Amino acid sequence: MKLFKKILIANRGEIALRIIRACREMGIETAVVYSDIDKNTLPVRLADEAICIGPALSAQSYLNIPAIISAAEITDAEAIHPGYGFLAENPHFVEACTASRISFIGPSAENIRVGGDKARMRQLMKRRGVPIVPGSNNRIVDEREALEIAKKIGFPVILKASTGGGGKGMRIVHEEKDFIQMYHIAQKEAFAAFGNGDLYIEKYISEMRHIEIQLLADNKGNIVHLGERDCSIQRRHQKLIEEAPYVFSNPRFRKKLGDLAIKVAKAMKYRNAGTVEFILDKDNQIYFMEINTRIQVEHPVTEMITNFDIVKEQIKLAAGKTLSISQKDVKFSGHSMECRVNAEDPERFVPSPGTISLFVPPGGHGVRTDTAAYSGWTVPAHYDSLIAKVVVHGRDRNEAIVKMRRVLNEFIIEGIKTTIPFYLKILDDPDFISGNFNTHFIENKR
Repeated sequence: MKLFKKILIANRGEIALRIIRACREMGIETAVVYSDIDKNTLPVRLADEAICIGPALSAQSYLNIPAIISAAEITDAEAIHPGYGFLAENPHFVEACTASRISFIGPSAENIRVGGDKARMRQLMKRRGVPIVPGSNNRIVDEREALEIAKKIGFPVILKASTGGGGKGMRIVHEEKDFIQMYHIAQKEAFAAFGNGDLYIEKYISEMRHIEIQLLADNKGNIVHLGERDCSIQRRHQKLIEEAPYVFSNPRFRKKLGDLAIKVAKAMKYRNAGTVEFILDKDNQIYFMEINTRIQVEHPVTEMITNFDIVKEQIKLAAGKTLSISQKDVKFSGHSMECRVNAEDPERFVPSPGTISLFVPPGGHGVRTDTAAYSGWTVPAHYDSLIAKVVVHGRDRNEAIVKMRRVLNEFIIEGIKTTIPFYLKILDDPDFISGNFNTHFIENKR
């Protein structure tokens, strides 16, 4: 089966550039869509074709399904890669691609629909014997019913949106007296973010690690995992630093987690690339959290320790090719770490859009900088503040930390504020260095 001749990239920034590079190395032509404010970006300059699909507002450009489908048809693109964010996990977009006879580079619409319904996934995992955190069996739409379930589970509990993610519609409730108020706040936030205010409830595990497994699955039911990533350094449920492998991992742990992730994927008849996320509590008990039905921001750390190009694998799988590897072919080498550099004030974590007067990314052995930024580029206020991902690889975790300190100190970004000073503080923290942290590391240190 042949690969695609041309792929349309329905995204912007570093992930659009990342996909362009993978396609170019595979001999595949690229077209990219862009909003009028992104006219002077690197993806627009480097793609074979570029189509403006609307103004800066995402709803009128990067979330405009008819405009994107039209762009694919105009450029004769055979497939669309959605990257992450925007339409990457929108089943209606996948169905629109299918109706237009355009291949979607990602999982099926049903995979996305099931994976995005957190309450439904909990039910499915429970039936398949995958451990889940104690909580509600179904979506909750009534505040009194929700309170009774919360009392039965025992406080503290966490309210979560039944659809969506990224920390939206999520509230931790420590005491019964605060429950109703927090329920309504979470419900309104979920509806505003996802158009659906349904929630579900879980027992809140305060001291936990956030560990995820990268999967690749073909259309024949073959699935392999590429090991685990630790994403526990977070702020308000947003990942900041990711690393692979988990600092306390061993072959037995990796096999157990990998087998569980594959079990999740098989239960969904999953295909293409995906990530299964787990909670690891202080007693090392593993619980299923969710599945992300797209490529992750942090996929480079897995690529660095396995030497697999996940974007290229996505394209091959979407073209109908079977996996060319089995689990025994996956080898792990060294330790990798990623810091997400955002255009934000590092003290107040508020966006810092503006023109970058000087941009000099770091380099050297074992260093990768995924970015679409450059000197003279203006960071728009309309989109996510991520401007670069700095990824390093070392023989072990200590070498990776030392290398990350070095590259962040030599990364020159002038004209805007960035989160680099914040990361340098973390990298010097004794608890981070020793691996003694959980998802509350940031708030406990401030």
